Amino acid sequence: MSQTKNFNLPDLGEGLPDATIVEWFVKEGDVIKLDEPLVSMETAKAVVEVPSPFSGTVLKLSGAAGDIITTGAVLASFALDPNLPQRADGQDTGHSHGHAAPAAAAAPTPPPLPTAAAPVAAEEAKPAAAERDDAGTVVGAMQSSNAVHAEQALAVGGVKAVPAVRATARKLGVDLSRVRATGADGAVTMADVKQAAADGSAKIGAAPAAVAAPAAAAPASAQVAAPVQSDARTPLSAAGKPMRTQPPGVVAKGQPEPLKGVRRNMARVMADAHSKVVPTTLNDDADIHAWLPGNDVTARLVRSIVVAAQKVPAMNAWFDGEALTRTLHAQVDIGIAVDTDDGLFVPALRNADMLDARGIREGVNRLREQVEARSIAASELSGYTISLSNFGMFAGRYATPVVVPPCVAIVGAGRARHQMTPVMGGVEAHKVIPLSVTFDHRAATGGEAARFLRAMMDDLALAS
Repeated sequence: MSQTKNFNLPDLGEGLPDATIVEWFVKEGDVIKLDEPLVSMETAKAVVEVPSPFSGTVLKLSGAAGDIITTGAVLASFALDPNLPQRADGQDTGHSHGHAAPAAAAAPTPPPLPTAAAPVAAEEAKPAAAERDDAGTVVGAMQSSNAVHAEQALAVGGVKAVPAVRATARKLGVDLSRVRATGADGAVTMADVKQAAADGSAKIGAAPAAVAAPAAAAPASAQVAAPVQSDARTPLSAAGKPMRTQPPGVVAKGQPEPLKGVRRNMARVMADAHSKVVPTTLNDDADIHAWLPGNDVTARLVRSIVVAAQKVPAMNAWFDGEALTRTLHAQVDIGIAVDTDDGLFVPALRNADMLDARGIREGVNRLREQVEARSIAASELSGYTISLSNFGMFAGRYATPVVVPPCVAIVGAGRARHQMTPVMGGVEAHKVIPLSVTFDHRAATGGEAARFLRAMMDDLALAS
C-alpha cells in the first residue's frame, strides 16, 4: 500500500495568514512529479507558483479557484509513488507537509503588515517641455519577506503564460487559448490579455452566434404571445411598488463577497493602524507660482520630502509603540503607491536623497512597470521610511492619510489650483499645491511636524 501524505499551504514569504487559489495545474487522479507546478496562489503582493513537494498521485485538492486557504491548512493530499524521485525527509524545502491527518491548524498569525492608505494611480511621464501633471502616486505600506518564488511561463492546456497573467485573464474573463501571444517563445503576456479584454476578442464562453432552427409551423389560432422577459433594472416591482434590497440570506447580485489579495490585507492593516497610531494632521498650501516649465510634480514632491526629512529627522523614522523605541534613518526611502485593478502596491523609492529629478522619474516609472507586470520583488514593497500619497491626481484638496506603523509620517498632496494671493501693490493668481502631513503624535511633536511642512513648502516654492 502506498504512503499517503498531506501538503499544507506554506508561508509563501509574505508573512500573511492566507492566500487565494488562482489555478490548479493538476486535477484529482493525476500523477505529478517532484517540483512540477502544482498550483498558483495569489497573496497581497504577487501570484506565486507553488511546486509539488512529492511525486505520486493527487488524491484530493482542497479548494477551487477563488477559494481562500489559511496558511498551514491542507492544500492537497498525495499517494506517494516509490518508483519516482522523492525529496529526502531531512531536506529543507520551505514547505509544510506531513502524514495524512485532519487539516493542520493554521500557524500562529503574524502581526498584520502595512498596506495602502488611499487610492491613487500612476501615469506615464509627459514631455519635459510642459509642466508634468503627476503620475498618480500614493500611500501606505505593505511589507513582506523576499522569499517569493520567481515566476516562469509554463504551458498549461497548450497555453504558455506566467501565473500573474493567468490570474489577470481569469479576473477579466479572458480565454487564454484564444489570445494572440506576442511574448518570448509564444508566451501570452499581460499586455496581450489586457488587449483581448479591451477588444472582446477572447471572452470566456463566447462562441459564434448559432443559427436557430426554424420552429415548426403552428396554426395561428394556437399561437399565444409569450410575455417579454427583460433583465433590465427597474425601480419598480412587477406590482408597481418600489423595489427593496434583498436580505443577506437571499442569493442575489450585490451580496457580500470575501475580500482577497491586496484588498484583504489592506482591511486588516488599516484596522490595526487605526487601533495603534495617535494621528494628527497639519494642512497648508505650497505656492508654486515661480516654477519654470518642465517641472515634474512627483520629482518636486519627492525632493521636498527629502529636504524636509533632512531638516527634521523625527519625521523620517520608525516607531515601536510596544517597546517605546524610535529609529531615525540617515537615508530617505519613500513609499510611492501604484494603483492597479487588484488594489494598491506601495514600492519603495530607495535612496531618494541621492537622486536627481531624472533619477526620481526613472525610478518611479520602473517601479510602476514592475508592479503592473507583477514582476516586482517582494523586498521592494517594504522598508520605506516615509510615504507619499498624491491623491490630488483625481480630486481633493486636503486629507488625513493613514500612518501605518512603523512609519511616523505620511505626506498627502492634493489637486493643484489657482488662488488669489496678496502681493505688493495688489493681488495675483498663484498656483498652489495643497499639502497634508499626518504624523504619529507618540513619536513626533507638533512643532517637528510644522517645521517639516514648512521645509517642504519652502523647497516647493523654488523655481526649479
